[in-house]
Amino acid sequence: MAKSATARHILVNTEKLAKKLKKEIIQNDITFEKAAKKFSKCSSGKRGGHLGTFSKGDMVKEFDDVVFSKELLRVHGPVKTQFGFHLIEITSRY
Repeated sequence: MAKSATARHILVNTEKLAKKLKKEIIQNDITFEKAAKKFSKCSSGKRGGHLGTFSKGDMVKEFDDVVFSKELLRVHGPVKTQFGFHLIEITSRY
């Protein structure tokens, strides 16, 4: 079972905005990186949403549940946490 992962995310205040951005990313109207830089309220947005490498348990449970169980290189979410609504793309697991 994977113990570490790399992922990127976009954090916004509303589920509505998260759903709108997800649709635009899937339709290739905007790239994940551009959406993160423009809309994410997380400091990782400046890096296109890249969170780097982290271990299982480093992130809040709702985030971990997605990162360590869902399909790689797909946009998942909106995922609600105490911080807001995330769109998550898992780039690798090992």
